[in-house]
Amino acid sequence: MLNSLSLAIIQSNVPPTPEWTPTIGLVMVLCNLFAIAVGYYAIKNPGQGPDLPGSKPALFTKFGIPELLATTSFGHILGAGMILGLTNGGVL
Repeated sequence: MLNSLSLAIIQSNVPPTPEWTPTIGLVMVLCNLFAIAVGYYAIKNPGQGPDLPGSKPALFTKFGIPELLATTSFGHILGAGMILGLTNGGVL
């Protein structure tokens, strides 16, 4: 009984999650690009792991798979927070 009551209280406080729209996709893309830009300058030892396959711009000479995974992971966390925050604020 206590567990179902706790679950009901928690579920009543969950903010609404929006349906996917191109605007939400744009917010996520912009957050990921921001995270890649920050990570490019913030990562202390770039290029230590495996390199990205294929050609890439000269700007990303020391930007490999570990850097890409780290920055896009941060970008998705940042994007999820931005989307939920903008939805609660009524912007999205």
